[in-house]
Amino acid sequence: MPGRWVGAILATGAVLGCAIMAIAPASAQTYDPRYPVCMTLTEWGGSHVECSFTSIPQCNATAAGRSAQCGVNPFYGYGKRSLR
Repeated sequence: MPGRWVGAILATGAVLGCAIMAIAPASAQTYDPRYPVCMTLTEWGGSHVECSFTSIPQCNATAAGRSAQCGVNPFYGYGKRSLR
């Protein structure tokens, strides 16, 4: 009987260990300071921001037909600012 309990405990531990390992870490939302326009794309499971556009019309053309919105990148040129 004790051998059965040990097997059940080990099997439960293995299943829980696999479940914990399968959970993906959350990725940080990044805004690329090199581009002035970002697109927020909403998909199943959440949304993400893609900052790779040089103009609002360029972003709007990419966003057409998708669940997306274009807007100004709040961090554009951040690395170029002088600290006085």
